[in-house]
Amino acid sequence: MEVKAYKHTVQYYETDKMGITHHSNYVRWMEEARVDFLKQIGWDYARLESEGIISPVVGVSCRYKHSTTFSDTVTISVAVEEYSGIKLKLKYSMQNENGESVCEGNSEHCFVNAEGKIVMIKKEYPTFHELLTSLCQSQQK
Repeated sequence: MEVKAYKHTVQYYETDKMGITHHSNYVRWMEEARVDFLKQIGWDYARLESEGIISPVVGVSCRYKHSTTFSDTVTISVAVEEYSGIKLKLKYSMQNENGESVCEGNSEHCFVNAEGKIVMIKKEYPTFHELLTSLCQSQQK
């Protein structure tokens, strides 16, 4: 399955007094890209929630490489870095229009139901499990 990169244009309000993007926005862009990624693979948040699955963020990290400024276009690639059936780790690679790396990040997620109990994706949602497994394996080749 081919997943297209997400594109974000830096907005003026996302910049600081020095005219560069405030660091907190990169985490927001990771969320935007994650929402788009899930939609592309057929498991958008509306579907997850209608199935009774909530996927909270349990960890996030960023490594800033190069500044961005107002009106820059940032291309964000999302990949499944690790998937255990219980925990999902996504990798984000952000590049500017010149192909320079501006940020690399990760987010970690678990799957719970409305009561906060762990959802066993492999057992309860085998199609979703197989998809995440295949996306993870395709990244490791």
